[in-house]
Amino acid sequence: MRRALIIGIDAYPNARLHGCVNDAQAMGEVLARNANGSKNFDCKLLTAGKIEIDEAALRYHIKELFSFPADVALFYFAGHGQFTTFGGYLVTQDIKRYDEGVPMDDLLKLANRATRKRIIQEVVIILDCCHSGLAGNAEEDDFSWAVLNEGVSILTASRGSQTADEIGGGGVFTGMVCAALDGGAADVTGKVTVASVYTYVDELLGAWEQRPMFKSHVSRLIPLRYCEPEVDLPILRKLSDYFEAADYEYPLDPSYEPDARPKHPEHEEIFAHLQKFRAAHLVVPVGEDHMYFAAMNKKSCKLTPRGQYYWDMIRKGQL
Repeated sequence: MRRALIIGIDAYPNARLHGCVNDAQAMGEVLARNANGSKNFDCKLLTAGKIEIDEAALRYHIKELFSFPADVALFYFAGHGQFTTFGGYLVTQDIKRYDEGVPMDDLLKLANRATRKRIIQEVVIILDCCHSGLAGNAEEDDFSWAVLNEGVSILTASRGSQTADEIGGGGVFTGMVCAALDGGAADVTGKVTVASVYTYVDELLGAWEQRPMFKSHVSRLIPLRYCEPEVDLPILRKLSDYFEAADYEYPLDPSYEPDARPKHPEHEEIFAHLQKFRAAHLVVPVGEDHMYFAAMNKKSCKLTPRGQYYWDMIRKGQL
């Protein structure tokens, strides 16, 4: 069972935002289904406008998210974040001085408790708000460190001291996260994890822009979404059939090339697979720039370091 609570607030009384509802809707759409249309997360989408999201409402829905058994619980928030002398807050529509909304610490307490009691196996928190990098931090004497129970991961739009930008009717961070979930951060088999999402976003944001934060205490990385694989798994598993060792060079000759005569259907099928591996950066030709010339000139191909990684996974029975 996988469930997600997705919050988007634009309509604040004195500081209206313009892209948070759009961001929440986009996040709900990409998380609800995998690329092949199969069900992924059971999403509860709450956007200010249809309902009022005050502090009591947000607390109630967060409590519900973490109160019942699940394999994965995901919390997403797009709205204002605020830093005070008492810590970081997810700002609600009934904001007032000294009562800004739900403390980020309270969110983490419930997430930590749910995983510690094994009510929920994995928790993923994604925050697109200013000062979101404060989430999960404990501070003492001007030093801070993350305090996460095993099974909890946090991905935030910015450091605790930074703002989070909107552009073109949506958050910069959420736009990148959605693109990552839609395939930009997928591995060869199509799996997207919170770590690969962070890597994707981190590489797109420059050194002078808001810096995303990633905090995690996990012993495994669960897929957040399945996208179209670069290579179908039955074909990918043939890596260990074609390459008898990680450093083996597979010999080629003109019979592998489809235009060659006489036809050799078995070699042509293998060559089609090798071409897929080449496109996925798993295999490279040896001594030539293209697989075609490697075949025509009776050369070979070999596994890349990425290919060796998947070869080893296959040999270990992990794929």
